[in-house]
Amino acid sequence: MIGKLRGILDSAGKDGLIIDVGGVGYEVTCPARTLSRLPAVGQPLALIIETYVREDQIRLFGFLSEAERSWFRLLQHVQGVGTKVALSVLGVLEPHELANAIALQDKAHISRAPGVGPKVAQRIVSELRDKAPGLLAAGGVALPVDGTAAQGGGSAVSDAVSALVNLGYSAAEASAAIASVSAKAGDGKRAEDLIRLGLKELAR
Repeated sequence: MIGKLRGILDSAGKDGLIIDVGGVGYEVTCPARTLSRLPAVGQPLALIIETYVREDQIRLFGFLSEAERSWFRLLQHVQGVGTKVALSVLGVLEPHELANAIALQDKAHISRAPGVGPKVAQRIVSELRDKAPGLLAAGGVALPVDGTAAQGGGSAVSDAVSALVNLGYSAAEASAAIASVSAKAGDGKRAEDLIRLGLKELAR
């Protein structure tokens, strides 16, 4: 199975691209956000690949980060979500934006993706609520939905979530609380500050 491709960008279209690896052109389907961040044609490119093998075809899906591929896989565990819907969601939302939308149960944020109606968005936030914090702990980044980050990047947020889990709260409760307070706290908050604010949020 192909897990990564490194080569030269041969061409790009609305739904995907062709990457030249040693003279062989691989056709790869990508989210819109990935396609918007490509280098110029003829420049080097590396993509994380998800390979789908079917009886009648082999499809390659490409991403710029492992986090994107992990979310692509996870989204398809939701009833009614296939590759098309997963790509649509990732074409609109960064991994951290998707994580926080799920943590905050913000189906409207996910409904921004083309082809994702309220019912599918509700299933995404409901069915993935307990799985999203685990993905963050595995290397994702939790940030406020508006994209701003606390000082020290995602580590302060992930440390705060871990601390609350260690105190006995569920991963979903901890993730939702920290996502909520970090969005309100603004820049410069340390993990200790987020933990304190998160405990107050959970005590309400």
